[in-house]
Amino acid sequence: MKKLVVSAFALALISFTSVQAQTSSQATADHSAHQEAVAQKTTKADQKEKVAVKTEDLPEGIQKTIKSDDFKGWTVKKAFLVTEPDKAQYYELQVANGKENALVKLDKDGRNVG
Repeated sequence: MKKLVVSAFALALISFTSVQAQTSSQATADHSAHQEAVAQKTTKADQKEKVAVKTEDLPEGIQKTIKSDDFKGWTVKKAFLVTEPDKAQYYELQVANGKENALVKLDKDGRNVG
């Protein structure tokens, strides 16, 4: 009887270990696929160049736009000069009005580009 209980326990332990190994290899495969997808997205995002710009260093056209009535109550939190792969450039502004946040894309003359 003792041998039967020990055998049953050993068999259960082996089965459990086998299931864990299969689950682990599936999780590793899923993780690898996820990392590859993230790497592809990062590569696409890396094609754009994004450089931080101080608000006071923004071009005159953008300065006029953010001081206009259209931006009344909005504050520029962060600003970036973005260069696309085709060399097109625009400024990306993160703006806030109280608890409300927005992302604004302007060309050097202060016109909305996106």
